[in-house]
Amino acid sequence: MRIVVTGGAGFIGSNTCESLINDGLEVICLDNFLTGKRENIQHLLSNPNFSLLIGDIRNMDDCKKAVEGADLVLHLAALGSVPRSIADPITTNEININGFLNMIVASRDAGIKRFVYAASSSTYGDSESLPKVEHIIGKPLSPYAITKYVGELYADVFAKTYGIDCVGLRYFNVFGRKQDPDGAYAAVIPKFCAQLLNHESPVINGDGSFSRDFTYIDNVIQMNKLALFTENREALNQVYNVAYGQSSTLNELFYEIRHNLIEFDSSVSELEPVYGPFRKGDIPHSLASIDKAKSFLGYAPSHSLKDGLVETVSWYCNNRN
Repeated sequence: MRIVVTGGAGFIGSNTCESLINDGLEVICLDNFLTGKRENIQHLLSNPNFSLLIGDIRNMDDCKKAVEGADLVLHLAALGSVPRSIADPITTNEININGFLNMIVASRDAGIKRFVYAASSSTYGDSESLPKVEHIIGKPLSPYAITKYVGELYADVFAKTYGIDCVGLRYFNVFGRKQDPDGAYAAVIPKFCAQLLNHESPVINGDGSFSRDFTYIDNVIQMNKLALFTENREALNQVYNVAYGQSSTLNELFYEIRHNLIEFDSSVSELEPVYGPFRKGDIPHSLASIDKAKSFLGYAPSHSLKDGLVETVSWYCNNRN
């Protein structure tokens, strides 16, 4: 079984590649290192079941080379971040839409059996209904959200028109080991961890009341693999929420991270957050229903936010530069 993982040097990709390799499967990682990091996969390079193809999903030849002789595709490569898409919608569109189309066309032409792709909770847009259920969405609030929804539309058309089995995974706020804490568009959990460890007060956008369904990486890996390998035909050509199914405010998140960090550095107990302006394109609240994933795929998340933060904080403290 040969599996192509695009964006395989990224946060979610590298953790998933490692899990697939540990299962004895053959993995081809396609990455251009725009946001992925070589150190995330360095330990896999000597494994005979792991192949690194340095290439760009915006280049059709690279896509065709990646899928040649493969069985399954896990398409994770994308340019993430709502603020980055607002600052640079052109590049976000090129990678997330043109790149997606290149990969699914190359997969179709290569006879790939199943195309599993990263969708996004941003697709729910201005819909105020909670919890988020897959068949009720609103209007997108950012260029990023538009690009991720277009991927869902393309997958649906390709499944109906060309018969390629597709599964979309709407990731909610994923966190865990290997997530990059640096840069202007770093996710909130690694950023908070890094700032607190540097004895800086993290900035919370808004008043801290916005809430998210934070989802530990091991839950996401489980869903990736369930989508790739399920034998339930009814589960195919569907879109699923990938989340824990509980929400926490940014204020609650900050104090939980600080509580865990005190074990490693007691001085962080004196730090408090600083509040800044709300970010454009942010939705106030996000909470996923995971009933569909449980029903069709047998999804059973292993880590709550608290469980995941214990492991995540420990990882950051033990892997500081």
